[in-house]
Amino acid sequence: MSNIIKAETPAYSGELTINVNSSLGFIPINNATITISYSGDPDSVVQTLTTNDSGQTSTISLPAPSLSYSTEPSEVMPYAEYNISVSAPGYEPVFISGTEILPDVTAVQPVTMTPIEIESPEAPAEETVVIPDHTLYGEYPPKIPEDEIKPMDESGEIVLSRVVIPEYIIVHDGVPQDPTAKNYYVRYTDYIKNVVSSEIYATWPENTIYANTLVIMSFTLNRVYTEWYRNHHIQVKIYTYIPPDES
Repeated sequence: MSNIIKAETPAYSGELTINVNSSLGFIPINNATITISYSGDPDSVVQTLTTNDSGQTSTISLPAPSLSYSTEPSEVMPYAEYNISVSAPGYEPVFISGTEILPDVTAVQPVTMTPIEIESPEAPAEETVVIPDHTLYGEYPPKIPEDEIKPMDESGEIVLSRVVIPEYIIVHDGVPQDPTAKNYYVRYTDYIKNVVSSEIYATWPENTIYANTLVIMSFTLNRVYTEWYRNHHIQVKIYTYIPPDES
């Protein structure tokens, strides 16, 4: 007996599209099978999708909370959370927990799959990605205050000759004191999009989104231009941990 739930038309809904690529050069994966379920009930399938030649699914509509929860102060979670399972022949399956759907906007969930032949024997049978609570909803430590004008030390201080927009940025996935945390080379544009989507809600007014995006870009480029962490003998550009950096 099928356990697929036919989603009813809700008072509010958001849209979702999924892009599936190979870890080997962002090659689109065709005919990947995707199942979507409620995060609170992973065995109840809401939708089953298949990717096209571009590695993309069709855009679907999913139930979401009231728009007012994300546009006005509220203690109610302003987005719906879904689980996404992705499988494709020749690739390690991927399970994503916590994809966020806001009302009246489209969420784009990227999925990167690793070919089985390059997986190490110790690798798990399924790659699991857990998306944490949005920073406006979850409980996170506050940003560490910094002086607006940083003191200049000895002449060995590293500062680039001009402001540059990098193609990639080195992101340390952990606290500064954790040498075991991985460093990732992330496209600058992808990094900015990820930070913006985790710091503000897409339901906000367009000018508000532009303003916040410019602030995030300015902060990030300042870290790059001043080589802030290299001056502290740390070979990264920025952190995912909130207190030293924004996301």
